Amino acid sequence: MSDLHQGLTCASLMLRAMARWGDRVAFSGYGGTYTYAQCHDLVGRYQAVMQGAGAVRGKRIALLNANRAEAWLAGIAAQGLGLCMTPLHPLGASEDQQFILEDGEIDFLLVDTDNYLERGAELLATTPRLQNVFALGPADYGIDLRAGADNAGAVSPLLLATPNDQAWLTYTGGTTGRSKGAMRRHHSYVAMVNAISADFEWPEDIVYLSVAPISHVGGTKIPTVLLRGGRVHMHHGFNPDAVLDDIGSERVSTALLVPTMVNILLDHPKLDQADLSSLELLMYGAAPMSPTRLLEGLERIGPVFCQLYGQTEGYPLTVLRRSDHNKDDPGLFAACGHPCTSVQIALLDEEGQAVPKGEVGEICAQAPQVMDEYWRRPEQTAETLADGWLHTGDMAHADERGFLYIVDRKKDMIITGGFNVFPREVEDVLTTDQSVAMAAVIGVPDDKWGEAVKAVVIPRPGADIDPDALIQRVRDAKGAVQAPKSVDVVDEIPLTPWASPTRRPCGRPIGPVKIAALAK
Repeated sequence: MSDLHQGLTCASLMLRAMARWGDRVAFSGYGGTYTYAQCHDLVGRYQAVMQGAGAVRGKRIALLNANRAEAWLAGIAAQGLGLCMTPLHPLGASEDQQFILEDGEIDFLLVDTDNYLERGAELLATTPRLQNVFALGPADYGIDLRAGADNAGAVSPLLLATPNDQAWLTYTGGTTGRSKGAMRRHHSYVAMVNAISADFEWPEDIVYLSVAPISHVGGTKIPTVLLRGGRVHMHHGFNPDAVLDDIGSERVSTALLVPTMVNILLDHPKLDQADLSSLELLMYGAAPMSPTRLLEGLERIGPVFCQLYGQTEGYPLTVLRRSDHNKDDPGLFAACGHPCTSVQIALLDEEGQAVPKGEVGEICAQAPQVMDEYWRRPEQTAETLADGWLHTGDMAHADERGFLYIVDRKKDMIITGGFNVFPREVEDVLTTDQSVAMAAVIGVPDDKWGEAVKAVVIPRPGADIDPDALIQRVRDAKGAVQAPKSVDVVDEIPLTPWASPTRRPCGRPIGPVKIAALAK
């Protein structure tokens, strides 16, 4: 195929960056150090091994890996050959990963054998459709990609994909049934990279601390870092001591953390002694963050916070910039941001009409980085992309400047005595109490009210919860309708993989419980 085909792809963007920055260090930390030139060389070598195993344009590959450069580069190699890439969550259950392999019609699996040797063997044994496995290291199964790359010799990377080829199939959290695959073609993926590059306030010299799994939102920042000649410093899991140490020693300028991670750092005894002078941009996203803790973060970590909003089906959609995190104007702390440059936002009602100014409607978006479809789910695709809008399922209102304030998920709204209650608004009040570490508000069946508002709270260490005081706090702040009828004090609230501090910052509840990851 001609090198002059129709436009940019994921791999063409990244190979261009690798060629430009040469001997600069592209990756460091867990998994080793690689220059841009070494990355360029590895992509070509990996492609030679993959082609020899039958990986050709139109095939599909899934990746199961920790945060390491080799795995990320293998994904670029596959996309350059025209394969569609699907990340598997590194902390996902075997059953869920097997479902994705089958549902996504995956042909090849790449396994980080340093961390997932046994799981790779299990998936190979239980997924007959897999043609082969590429192993990052020795294994009793599949093809050793490292050894193959060593034997391949220097090979120029290939760019065989076109902008309309399928590039990235990522699966949703699956809180309302089986997980769905959100399909992006290369043009949509490139649009996502462009939006991240344009709308996030990147430092001049980027050293990106990669803590959240690169299989999901943490990995969406890597292309921008490399395009700008920065360095990605990998961490294997979240260790607060290591994070605080490496921000100073590695001169980290940029990081993406789940709000729960930020809260853990704020409670860490080493925080005030840590060298955070290099940190210019601290991105947090999707899971809500307590305004009280955010204010504390601004005072103790600095004016570096930037909130990101989006979802698997469309990312990014809005951004709340550093200048919007103003300690003297904390009202914006409750906002999820202002629309990104490439995004058109509308708040629509059930009939698809714009709601009156100031009223709550569903956030609907149009943007080039929105997914193309749900894989093999035409009815759900039609519903979610109805009338040309991505229907996010998030309910929000907007202020006169266009900032959006999410009140809750559409399906989480509680109807009590004929009135609508959005759990997020109640949770935000509960977490202003200094005795509360985390709060979740749910609706429970009630003979009188239809649904009654119930609060589930975790106390801070050493604190005593006064349920009556919490109920009164909400009544004073929001009125009697939104006040919980009961408060349960628990030691733990169940979180799905997406809400854990070591996992993707897009929280989803287990069962009927709506989670607000607002640890204090």
